[in-house]
Amino acid sequence: MAMITLQNSSMTEVTILSNTFIDNYMPEANGEFVKVYIYLLRSLSNAPVSFSLEQMADRLLCTERDILRALKYWAKQELLVLDFTDSDKLCGIALLSPDKHTENASSVSASVETVSTVEQSAIQAASAPSAAVEPSVPTGKASSDKKQELTPERIRELKQNEEIIQILYIAEQYLGKTLSPTESQKLLFFYDGLGLSADLIEYLLEYCVSHNHKSIRYIEKVAIAWAEEGITTVEQAKRSNSRYNKEYFTILKALGITNRNPVETEITLMDTWLKTYCFSMEIIQEACNRTVLQTGQASFQYTDKILEGWKKKEVKTLDDIRSLDDEHQKRRQSKKAASRKPAAPASNNRFNNFEQREYDFSEYEKHLLNQ
Repeated sequence: MAMITLQNSSMTEVTILSNTFIDNYMPEANGEFVKVYIYLLRSLSNAPVSFSLEQMADRLLCTERDILRALKYWAKQELLVLDFTDSDKLCGIALLSPDKHTENASSVSASVETVSTVEQSAIQAASAPSAAVEPSVPTGKASSDKKQELTPERIRELKQNEEIIQILYIAEQYLGKTLSPTESQKLLFFYDGLGLSADLIEYLLEYCVSHNHKSIRYIEKVAIAWAEEGITTVEQAKRSNSRYNKEYFTILKALGITNRNPVETEITLMDTWLKTYCFSMEIIQEACNRTVLQTGQASFQYTDKILEGWKKKEVKTLDDIRSLDDEHQKRRQSKKAASRKPAAPASNNRFNNFEQREYDFSEYEKHLLNQ
């Protein structure tokens, strides 16, 4: 059998693909996913770089949905970390080394390279020591609409704390992987910014992982919610979780959903109804009932639109809803009555439409006499 020799005449531009990736990850991956991963490696040669999902999709001749599916696949394989904005827009990608068996926490910080996919904003390097986190709030109350940075000095100080060292170790055990710099800094934020105790952070990790949520973004949402509720102990967190879990399943039942747990997107919406809108359970159930009647199915999006409308109209009770229904019915009846008024019919009579001439009868009489 003839052998083929590969030669490379120039090494000025190369993209290095790890043998570990080729041996352990590439064989089981979809070909389109591999193409996306290699494109990210290629983009690192121009780092830091910013581009949109649309540009990437055009470059690889696929759809934006294909790109997102590929990114989520590699994130699940722990070859990269995805960062999202508060509005669920992808804003950053951090590539991790495929050879996880030889990595430790310090080498991850040194080896993480960051590539950006932005929705009109540039990437913030995930390995930067001053990565932006939520503001430090000494009282334990979170403010999710502001940003504040942990200084490198503060990070170094925290990492020498025995409780922090234990938290980072426990987090790796629960998540089953070496923490990325972003994940480590989020945990520092829970401790230093939100004021959660080490025991409470450990229970936070246990609670989220036991509900199949290992995303640091989801864990952060729960941590902020606890801080805003003033939860400072594990017992308080357990009571709060028990109460909200009961309400979650009550809402699912109202929508006709049984025999399964709520997923993350559903929990986010239900938290909005319960905690942000502060609606009572009877109002939420009324919205669920109307959803099923109107759509014939369990649609969280439809229910959310109903409740969003009621929130804007400052609905507080079922009586308020009935008043809105009465007003709506009156408007419908008024429109219906107006549509019943017969419009003046347009005349099709040729005589009525004939444009009459004007005559000067004196001149006409002279004309006849002359004849």
